[in-house]
Amino acid sequence: MLLRRRTVTVRVGDILVGSDHPIVVQSMTNTDTADAETTARQVRELAQAGSELVRVTVNTEAAAEAVPEISRRLSDQGISVPLIGDFHYNGHILLKRYPECARILAKYRINPGNVGMGKHRDKNFQQMIDVALENGKPVRIGVNWGSLDQYLLARLMDANATLPDPEPANEVVLQAMVESAVESASQAEEFGLGHDQIILSAKVSSAPDLISVYRALGARCDYPLHWGLTEAGIGSRGIVASTAGMAVLLQEGIGDTIRVSLTPRPGGNRAEEVLVAQQILQSLGLRSFVPQVSACPGCGRTTSSFFQELAERIQGHLTGAMSSWASLYPGVEKLRVAVMGCIVNGPGESKHADIGISLPGTGEDPKAPVYVDGRHFTTLKGPGIAEDFIRILEDYVKQRYGN
Repeated sequence: MLLRRRTVTVRVGDILVGSDHPIVVQSMTNTDTADAETTARQVRELAQAGSELVRVTVNTEAAAEAVPEISRRLSDQGISVPLIGDFHYNGHILLKRYPECARILAKYRINPGNVGMGKHRDKNFQQMIDVALENGKPVRIGVNWGSLDQYLLARLMDANATLPDPEPANEVVLQAMVESAVESASQAEEFGLGHDQIILSAKVSSAPDLISVYRALGARCDYPLHWGLTEAGIGSRGIVASTAGMAVLLQEGIGDTIRVSLTPRPGGNRAEEVLVAQQILQSLGLRSFVPQVSACPGCGRTTSSFFQELAERIQGHLTGAMSSWASLYPGVEKLRVAVMGCIVNGPGESKHADIGISLPGTGEDPKAPVYVDGRHFTTLKGPGIAEDFIRILEDYVKQRYGN
């Protein structure tokens, strides 16, 4: 296990963030929060996919008024995931005007760049902190480079211009983000918020900037950090960009709660961002969520698509079974399964997995040896190889993880 950056622990509902607690996966709805039925449905889908915190936009009076109904609907369905309120511009008004919304939300996200301008900034910020104090809620002070405090940025830009060797403008922007987060956190504590009730974030949209700003932020404070690329992008671009930045920081022990901000395709599954975040953590050995299937990519030795179909079928079977397996078979999420396509690496990879099968490649004998705990267990033949292997897999899970 990698060494984690030392932080305080912040409680968000029943979830502990920071210190040596597991890195928390979170997500955000993209529904109209005022539509309580649709929003509650998406929160449920995100929670069932594994999101441990779910953020909802609270941008209008109708949205704030809907939060209690969303919470009620989730409770009726047995969903207890903590809800986070995302506030911009008018959060100080909504939290004061809708006390039930303020009570139900597990955490408030405050953007210091748009909480107010000039003399109104400190007053509005304090009002939100006061509500957090009244309700015993933590806050995330979330700086975003697209809505950075312009007064602070101008101040740093002016100071930079006087230097003999000025920094590039982009570097000053990143410095301003760190300053905004740290200064706002200090101000929140001056207003009475506890040191262990603050989480910081500084969202950017490129992996190099993400690494730079969080290294700097991590060196300046011991608050837990929430992070991920903002506007990561769609499809493979968003997944790759997020992974590139996150993997470096996670290897350095930086980060306590993450979100992969993917742009879903029209009609796409919002829960994809949860699955990607989980896979990043599992690939780095930081957490385990679902048994993993190793499968070869295929080559000219594997012209049949059977091993690909079997690998996909096995992974789908494992993922679907986790809803019941998680409570029946503790530790099963660490199970390693290999589905290999030919004799070159098939037996070796299968032996290194907990359970594996080496399927016949092009021109090989039509038989498939199965390995369990590094030893040859049986050899399957005929048209029922897939069903037979799944049956062996099911028996293995019961024997190894049962009781």
